[in-house]
Amino acid sequence: MSYCSAIETMSEDKKVLHKAYHDKLYGFPIHDDDELFCRLILEINQAGLSWETILKKEATFRKAYHNFNIKKVAAYTEADRERLLADPGIIRNRLKVNAAIENAKTILQIQKEYSSFAKWLEHHHPKSKDEWVKLFKRTFKFTGGEIVNEFLMSIGYLQGAHTATCRIYKDVLKTKPMWLNTK
Repeated sequence: MSYCSAIETMSEDKKVLHKAYHDKLYGFPIHDDDELFCRLILEINQAGLSWETILKKEATFRKAYHNFNIKKVAAYTEADRERLLADPGIIRNRLKVNAAIENAKTILQIQKEYSSFAKWLEHHHPKSKDEWVKLFKRTFKFTGGEIVNEFLMSIGYLQGAHTATCRIYKDVLKTKPMWLNTK
């Protein structure tokens, strides 16, 4: 068995960067709210850029955003916003920084109503990609179709993270991704 064609066609140096994410994270379910928030913010920051750029900056994103601790990010002040906009280790885009802070506040509200972001996602499953996009656009900032699609594929809610011939595909299936479950 081979890997997904995107991995197979990469140069060796790019493969090293992408394979860890591809083999251990992409398409596998996430149940921790801070990690779900992390993935959402990384996907938002990828908009208009390559995923490679985001992978290279993931460690500095984690540091800049307090390891994506939702409560801490939701409490960010204007000084924190300016700190983020001055940090060369992340994507310094005001709309994306503002989206991270506002989305953290939204997730805190979701947690009050559903007990967790993960349970909110489960509550809304299953939906088509278009239905998910509408829901995310109503709920979160800076979430267009491609961002929502990649976020949901990356956490096992939409199919397509791996091809059926990819050697990681059967590992993902063992974790029972949500796209296997139809209510």
